[in-house]
Parts: sequence; C-alpha cells; structure tokens
Amino acid sequence: MKCFQLHEEKGVCCNNKACRMWIKANEHQNCTIVASKKGPMSLQQIGDILGVTRMRICQIEKKVVKKLSSIIN
Repeated sequence: MKCFQLHEEKGVCCNNKACRMWIKANEHQNCTIVASKKGPMSLQQIGDILGVTRMRICQIEKKVVKKLSSIIN
C-alpha cells in the first residue's frame, strides 16, 4: 500500500516532510496526491495548496501543456 493511500484511508496527516509529495496543508493530509483527488480546482486553489501565486501556477500549466504538445506531435 502506498503511503498516501494509507493516510487517506485512515484520515491522518503525514509527517514525512522529506517526502517529495509533502505539503503544509492538513486538510489534505499533507499530501499533494490526496489534494489532487479533490476534483477540479481553480489556479488560485492550487496555488494556495502549494504556497505559490495563481500566476505561477498558470506559468507552470503553460509550460506543461507545451511539453505535452511536443511529445504528442
């Protein structure tokens, strides 16, 4: 069983700050994977979870879309 699955099932926060998926957000059990399962979110909501601005999330989104497009084409 994956770490995030265990924390989600038990409803407890992860304290492993060394994990690359760890975020400071108790409502998501401190895990970006658990947070991402909450459904569609606005750029602002994602920025709030990750501690960055909405604009930074927009920049990252554009970069990812560009990379994915280059892989597909």
